[in-house]
Formats: sequence, structure tokens, C-alpha cells
Amino acid sequence: MERFSCETTVISGEGALAALAEQAGKRLLVVTQGRQDSGSITQRIRGILHAEAAACFDGVTPEPTMGQAVAGAKQIKDFCPDVVVAYGGSHVTDCAKAMVCFSGKTCDLVAVPTAAGSGAEVTGRVALCHDNRWHTLQDRAMRPKLAILDSSLLTDIPAAAVAEGGFEILANSLESYSGKNAGVLSGLHAREGFVAAWGALPAAFAGKQAARGRLQAAAVMTGIAYDRTGMGLCHALSESIGIVFHLPRGHLAGILLPAVVACNAHAAGRRLAELARAAGMGGSNDAAGVRNLKTALIRLRRELGMPSTLAQAGVNPRWVWSNAKRIVELTLENPECRNNPVTVDDFLVRRILEETAGHY
Repeated sequence: MERFSCETTVISGEGALAALAEQAGKRLLVVTQGRQDSGSITQRIRGILHAEAAACFDGVTPEPTMGQAVAGAKQIKDFCPDVVVAYGGSHVTDCAKAMVCFSGKTCDLVAVPTAAGSGAEVTGRVALCHDNRWHTLQDRAMRPKLAILDSSLLTDIPAAAVAEGGFEILANSLESYSGKNAGVLSGLHAREGFVAAWGALPAAFAGKQAARGRLQAAAVMTGIAYDRTGMGLCHALSESIGIVFHLPRGHLAGILLPAVVACNAHAAGRRLAELARAAGMGGSNDAAGVRNLKTALIRLRRELGMPSTLAQAGVNPRWVWSNAKRIVELTLENPECRNNPVTVDDFLVRRILEETAGHY
């Protein structure tokens, strides 16, 4: 039996930010990453909402921490906003969701993503750092009330960041679709998220605004899917390596995903081949489809100028192996591994590291 619901209203299109005017609220709190223009962003959103009072919490970092969420929750308690607007990447949305949850206050949470990646704007899960570990919190109540996808906000994103976000979408949708918990409805969202991201990513990387908008839509479809199923080894290993070497998950997804596809092929070959064919990669049988999928991911990674190994990403292979025990431990304790089609153990993680560490 599959239980499926979508609590977040999504408004998309160029200029969609104006839809904020439909929100009722006199007191506004904007959550964003520390940036010089946080004041002007707050005033812009305040003007659209016609809020009587506004404040800003701009203490979020690319690796949001439990401490940041607690500090933000205190500001919510003190300021008592009617509306909280998360303006930024997925790390900002995650922190804002935790802030509202920890505060215990009733207020409307609106996510305004300024990048396309994890799809956090429609999920009830949060990833926060604490004690040099990623911790995932999940509750349907943390899903934002409203997500506004304004493609005009993506214009100035660097091409490299578009590539990283796009590969994060591909990895998340692939793992949701091929994982143990995949269902009919989650599968439809995951498959279409993968196909949409695959088709849009090259043009989005080249700066086409319409394609960047489609990439945002792909992130939402993917988020709806994995929020119900979980992800898998690629995500778990990305978090483990990322927390050790401070590399973003999208960056690591590009390095790890082809290797993870190959390792999961014997248990999820049919599902992986279905994705390959849906995205136009062909494959007369499942083995050929999986092979085409891995080859196409490697080719796309190269076309987008992304590193193919951890060494190319600036991590000395000696550092990888000196930290291998910790990386393995962090990966095995990650709950995302439960959805991986192949049982994740020490040998499997080290096999992926062997293929992706690279050499100088």
C-alpha cells in the first residue's frame, strides 16, 4: 500500500515572486544565507507582502548547523512572525524549516529557491550538521505551505553551480526510482524528474533561462518522490565525504553516481534501464540500458566540466584512504542506505571509493 500526499502549493514561472502578495501576514521574517544584500532582499519581500514589520535571519551557511537552527528559532519566538520566507538554496530552506519546527510557533513558511537542486522546498525533511555529522529530521509538518519557483531568480547562477544542482537532481531521482521503497506514484514523479533534468541540464548550463526554470520543476518532482521513498548510497556517501572534506553534495553526486549505478545494477537493472530508455539513451535489454546510463552520465559530467574523481576535486587520494574508516562509518549509519537496492556494507563503500578516489 502506498500513501501519497502533497501539502505544498507550488507557484512557478517568470515573475512568480509577485504571488507573495497573496500571503496574509503583518510580520515577516526572511531567512537567507549571510550576504551583503540581505537587507534589500528583506525590504523587497516586505514590499510585496505589504508587511507592517520585517526582520532578517541571515546566519545560514552552506552547511547549516543545529546551532543556526536553534538561534533562528529563538528569533522566531522573540519576533513572532506571521510569515517566514526562506530565500536561497536548499540549505537556507532546510534551516528555515527547522527554525519554525523548533520554535513551536504557528506561522506560514514560504520557500523561494534561488537555485535548482535538492527540491527541499516541497519536502518534510531537513539535513543539519552537528558534531561533524549530517542529521536528517523528517516530519510532514515541516513541508513549506508555499513554494515559489521564479525562474528570473536563476539568471545569475554560475554555470558550475547549475551543473552541481542538476546532478543532485539526477542522483536523487534515480535513487528514488530504483530504491527498495519505490512506489507507483513516487516512481512517476521520480522518473519525470530525471527525464526533465536530463533534458534541461545542458541548456541550463549554457545559461538558457527557460531551461533553468525546467530544472527547478524537475527538482520539485524529484523532491516529492524522495520525500516518500528516501534516497540511497550515492546520497549517503555524498554526505559522508562532504562532511569530511567540505565538498557540496551536487559536486560529489557527479563523481559518485556512475559508480553507484554500476554497483546497484544487478539488483535494480530493470528500473535503471527503464530510466535510461525514458531519457532517450536506448538499450535493447536491461544490461545495455544500464551500460548506456552509466556512459551517458560520464559523458554529461565531462561536457559540464565537472570532476570525475575526488582527486580532480582537490582531495588527495591519501586523504581519502586515511579517512576511509570514518567515511565508511558515517555512510553505514546514514538512514538513506536503507532504500538502496543493494545492501550497503563496508566492502561496497570501499569499492566505490576505489573507483572514485583517483590519483595524482
